[in-house]
Amino acid sequence: MSYNESVEMYLETIYILEKEHGHAHGVDIAEALGVSKASVSKAMKQLKAKDLVCKEVYGSITLTQKGRELSEKIYYNHQLITSFLEHSLGLTAAEASENACRMEHVVSEDMIQAIEAYFEKNAVKIKK
Repeated sequence: MSYNESVEMYLETIYILEKEHGHAHGVDIAEALGVSKASVSKAMKQLKAKDLVCKEVYGSITLTQKGRELSEKIYYNHQLITSFLEHSLGLTAAEASENACRMEHVVSEDMIQAIEAYFEKNAVKIKK
C-alpha cells in the first residue's frame, strides 16, 4: 500500500526520534517537522486509524509493527538516495539529504534496486 508524502514524513520522523531518543512525543514531532502541535495531533489520529502508530497514555507515540516496517523502508530509501547523491554527484551531505528527502517519496522500487546494484558494483557503503 502506498502512502502520501505527509504520512511518510511523520513516520520517518517518529522512527528517527525513537532511534535517537528512545521515544517520540507530539511536541518533538512538531518541532522536527516545523508544524503545529494541533497538526501533529490530527496526523496521529489518521496514522492510528491506519494502524501505523499507537499513542500511549503518558503521551509517547510509538510505531506499530506495520508502521515500523514502513518507516524503516522510508528511512533506508532516504539514506540510500543521500549516499548516491553524495557519492555519484558530489553533493554535500546537507544538499544530498535535503534532496533525498524530496525524492524518497516518489522514487520507484526499480530505481532503489538500481542504486543498490550501482553501490554493490562500485563497492560503495550506504550511510546508516
